[in-house]
Amino acid sequence: MMTIGSMLILSAAFSQAAPPVDPKASIEQVRLTLAKWMETEQIISKERQDWAQGKEILQGRIDLVGKEVELLRQRIGQTDADTAKSHTRRDELLAKIEERKALATQLADSASVMEGQLRSLVKWLPDPVRAKLNPLVQRIPEDPANSKVTVAERFQNILGILAEVNKQNGLINLTVELRQLAGGASSEVQVIYIGLAQAYYISPTGEAGIGRPSADGWVWSPAPETAPALLNALEILQGKHTPQFVAVPMTLQ
Repeated sequence: MMTIGSMLILSAAFSQAAPPVDPKASIEQVRLTLAKWMETEQIISKERQDWAQGKEILQGRIDLVGKEVELLRQRIGQTDADTAKSHTRRDELLAKIEERKALATQLADSASVMEGQLRSLVKWLPDPVRAKLNPLVQRIPEDPANSKVTVAERFQNILGILAEVNKQNGLINLTVELRQLAGGASSEVQVIYIGLAQAYYISPTGEAGIGRPSADGWVWSPAPETAPALLNALEILQGKHTPQFVAVPMTLQ
């Protein structure tokens, strides 16, 4: 057990062994330490402020990028919807194009059929009407498949021919033509066309005849019994007599 005396001896020995402490040096050291500590605290505070500001800026950028990403997603969604609508519209247009192509083919086929019928019809028309329609008939393409004439132009031509045929069918026309008479001689005669169904001619010498249409052209035959009625009808058409009913033979096919 350590006594008070032994403690004093140890304290004296320790005090003799420890080097002397300079109070001024100790205070200076503490001051430097405190200065470095404060500087460190300031650096840490500044770093915290910079980090907070950087974090706020970074968060703002993240939020902005997020909004831009969301906007891009919306635009992509709208673009996808517009693309789907465009594809649908394209499919509809392609379907309409194919439908119109099919209709154009049908119309072209119909035009070819009607043009063939018109060629046959022209043979039944009187020579004056055929001469009037000749410019339109020449427009009918020989080979429709390789023709540069459009279907619309072909139909316009067809309607032009039909309109003129319909017009002539409702008229009484008086013309001068060269016909072969009963004796075999040719003579200039006056011809009265009743529409497109029948015609009558009478020569300067009073020889009369009747003309009727056929697939090979008009066929003319003598009809001397019609001469008086034809002379009367001719004078009426020339304005030499007042209009009146004139009976002439008529055969409809």
